[in-house]
Amino acid sequence: MTDVNGLLAVAKRAAAAGAAVLAQRSVSGTGGDGLETTNKGEDGDWVTAFDVAAENAVREAILAERPHDTITGEEHGTTRPDMPSGYRWSIDPLDGTTNFIRNIAYYATSVAVADSDGVWLAGVVHAPALGRVYSAARGQGAWLEVGGETTRLAGPVQGRRGLILATGFSYDPATRADQSAGLAELMDGFADVRRLGSAALDLCLVADGTFDAYGERGLNEHDFSAGALIAEEAGCWVRRPRLESPLNGGPSTEDRLAAWMCAGALELSGKFPL
Repeated sequence: MTDVNGLLAVAKRAAAAGAAVLAQRSVSGTGGDGLETTNKGEDGDWVTAFDVAAENAVREAILAERPHDTITGEEHGTTRPDMPSGYRWSIDPLDGTTNFIRNIAYYATSVAVADSDGVWLAGVVHAPALGRVYSAARGQGAWLEVGGETTRLAGPVQGRRGLILATGFSYDPATRADQSAGLAELMDGFADVRRLGSAALDLCLVADGTFDAYGERGLNEHDFSAGALIAEEAGCWVRRPRLESPLNGGPSTEDRLAAWMCAGALELSGKFPL
């Protein structure tokens, strides 16, 4: 069996490779000039040349060390080697593309790996504009590296007042309308809400205690794979969407848009729809 710490080391190097590509972005302007921005089909669902270049860098870093692993990425889909090891990587090279285009600092490269049973073993969320690297290996805790200092994460402060909920909204108009209509009920018991535009970082900010909970419908696996493990290893309550694996051709758009990704303090586990 491959050691989870070894997998985490590969994930860190791969995420750093992707983040290094993102760090080359010019800060001189906003609006996407020079980023080769295109739309994936729904208003607001953007992809840039940096998304593609960052995924290429992440894939190259993984394959250099683990050539027999399967990789699922946001931009290039799933690739299988001739003799698969049973391990599969889930990559979001640029989570928070709209933020990246608008020069808003909340974006990151997310890299995670699961075993043949679909159990997530290691994950890293590397946010170059924030100077933060979040990471976790199963059974080894969750950690934050900032400026050369490493801190173990312990999730939200239990029992505190003024709870903050993080969430997001779908690009699909019908799903977004449902989310907006249900927001007031979802916020019952919370003092305020934040929408930062990066699910990976939202989950990490629950892990480090900045947010008390996060819940959102309609995520792809690569949006939450690393962040959910980091929150889980920080001691948070986590519920992943029950989605068909990309290896089996799934999930369908309908199933994805209906499914919730949730994380938070243990006392908030009953706050989200099933």
